[in-house]
Amino acid sequence: MSGAVLVAVAAAIGNLLQGWDNATIAGAVLYIKREFSLESEPTIEGLIVAMSLIGATCITTCSGGISDWLGRRPMLIISSVLYCVSGLVMLWSPNVYILLLARLLDGFGVGLAVTLVPVYISETAPPEIRGLLNTLPQFTGSIGMFLSYCMVFGMSLSEFPNWRLMLGVLSIPSLIYFILTIFFLPESPRWLVSKGRMSEAKKVLQRLRGREDVAGEMALLVEGLGVGGETSIEEYIIGPANEDIEDQDISDDKDQIKLYGPEEGLSWVARPVTGQSTLGIVSRHGSMASQSALGLVDPLVTLFGSVHEKVPETGSMRSALFPHFGSMFSVGGNQARNEEWDDDIVPREGEDYPSDGGGGDSDDNLHSPLISRQTTSLDKDIVPTNHGSLTSLRHGSLMQSTTGEQVGSMGIGGGWQIAWQLSEKVGPDGKKEGGFKRIYLHQEGVPGSRRGSLVSLPGNDAPVDSEYVQAAALVSQPALYASELMKQHPVGPAMVHPAETAKGPSWKDIFEPGVKHALVVGIGIQILQQFSGINGVLYYTPQILEQAGVGVLLSNLGISSSSASLLISGITTLLMLPSIAVAMRLMDIAGRRSLLLSTLPVLIISLLVLVIGSVVKMGNVVHAAISTVSVVLYFCFFVMGFGPIPNILCAEIFPTRVRGICIAICALTFWICDIIVTYSLPVLLKSVGLAGVFGMYAVVCVISWVFVFLKVPETKGMPLEVITEFFSVGAKQVAAAKNN
Repeated sequence: MSGAVLVAVAAAIGNLLQGWDNATIAGAVLYIKREFSLESEPTIEGLIVAMSLIGATCITTCSGGISDWLGRRPMLIISSVLYCVSGLVMLWSPNVYILLLARLLDGFGVGLAVTLVPVYISETAPPEIRGLLNTLPQFTGSIGMFLSYCMVFGMSLSEFPNWRLMLGVLSIPSLIYFILTIFFLPESPRWLVSKGRMSEAKKVLQRLRGREDVAGEMALLVEGLGVGGETSIEEYIIGPANEDIEDQDISDDKDQIKLYGPEEGLSWVARPVTGQSTLGIVSRHGSMASQSALGLVDPLVTLFGSVHEKVPETGSMRSALFPHFGSMFSVGGNQARNEEWDDDIVPREGEDYPSDGGGGDSDDNLHSPLISRQTTSLDKDIVPTNHGSLTSLRHGSLMQSTTGEQVGSMGIGGGWQIAWQLSEKVGPDGKKEGGFKRIYLHQEGVPGSRRGSLVSLPGNDAPVDSEYVQAAALVSQPALYASELMKQHPVGPAMVHPAETAKGPSWKDIFEPGVKHALVVGIGIQILQQFSGINGVLYYTPQILEQAGVGVLLSNLGISSSSASLLISGITTLLMLPSIAVAMRLMDIAGRRSLLLSTLPVLIISLLVLVIGSVVKMGNVVHAAISTVSVVLYFCFFVMGFGPIPNILCAEIFPTRVRGICIAICALTFWICDIIVTYSLPVLLKSVGLAGVFGMYAVVCVISWVFVFLKVPETKGMPLEVITEFFSVGAKQVAAAKNN
């Protein structure tokens, strides 16, 4: 996974530049006012600082749609160019108007980076460490602020501080970012698949994962092209293919799915259970927690929680389910025969699987179905072979060869596996028709369940009588299934190549129930984050710390008040870094939801202490000490939870086809709220005072905790496509419950 880590670090430099710029302008504006005599023109002074926010807001409105059209990488390249050009123009700036133009260009770069870096990292990171890697932008942004404060503080100690040089230095790290985006960052594999560029996507995935075998994830990316669809939650019992299960709740062989193991003679079978799965029961009736909350908890939250409750004790990062499974492919018809491995994969006499697209890996030559069934009878097994285009995910890329070489694995991360099932259905005219299902499997069994211990797979030391495991499954029609191709392929269903069906984003997709539900979560958490007080506390940190006596100490050292405020701000930023590092460690272990629910109460307490400190009269030393501790705690716990998690969640919960548009909507909400909070602060201070402002922030934090508890699901360790599938299922269940 080192490839994905390095790519995420390189992409996160865009946020380092944002943090650098924010801190630099905060220090440089002190000297800009003097040169241009802006003391009597606060509007112009405010515009110089705010122009970056205005630029970011403007570019965000169209960034999502353009990134879905051009790709993520070109937009990051444009962002680096805008950073560099704005830095050079600020270095030149002969007058205020040129400076305002430079700040606008800088805002364009900031807007693109803040919006698209989390999306890019989410689309390239493995599910097991996606939270850690997506906390990097918060970490690098704070590093950028700290380095910038140090630089500006050093320059402020000179006899004639040069604000142009302070601002112009931005072009140096932005040039490094430009070089990295051009020569090091690959395009997002999910975006490439959405455009039908399968060969490129496969090569990028191989580089990111550091292995040749990426068949399972390629298949997952293809399945992620769909938006909505009818998905059901089912339960399967997985065990050896040669074992008979005598249980009236378990369906017969015709509905089973064959899972091929990595060793000769090992075939596993997933048999559907006719009763309701535990996951389905939880999703329908809700957990005890939701019932105790008078049914206010979103069923979607309970649905996600039930998945995480049922993973093995080692967690989703090292799930015990399917650790040794090779590739898996479903087959319909009679499969009860105990066949040897070689018999399963060697083509029968007279059968052939030609590559319709011709030889080579070129996408231009792919005119054939992505996965096609070309046998003479639906009763025959699908026989994978190893020829034709690997990028088409044709049979060979999913299976192990007869020589024992590992060719493919259908693990898709977080303990999930992907499979397909071919089955027969009787049509209205009484004729048999081919059916095609896509299935996401995930372990549901827990110790003490009716199937015994967790799992007994090849290589595990487990008793003989514990060879079965329960698995929850999301069952749906494949994203690229085309019923019209049934006429061209009269025997069996077919899937067309993504290039033929990838239509790009559509505004109507946003109104699909699952996407609407996700937008409520994304927009809601962005609004609450901005109104939770971070800008107000940042604004008053130098003042509060100066009251604590830090200012007096620095003045005794011969440091001016301007330099002292910069140094204090730098120290505050430095305190954030260890907390963000802790958050990076916990993001994929405790999870996003758990971190929010545990850190928000600390924010509430810190703000209430600041309110009490502003109202109750106490000694200067005591007041300063309590206020300082409260501010430090607020910052540290904010950057552990409410700082990075909204952007992480927004980058995870939307389908690939509309991810750019939806993330732009959430980012636009962020910037608008940022502007409102920044410019309402002076008005609020005059009307309700400092205690009133902090009290309002505390109320918002309470509302935020309630919103997270009721509406925000846990997404740790889950593939992006599975997350969006759950949103679709949950939203439709909520709608069905309301209708009933």
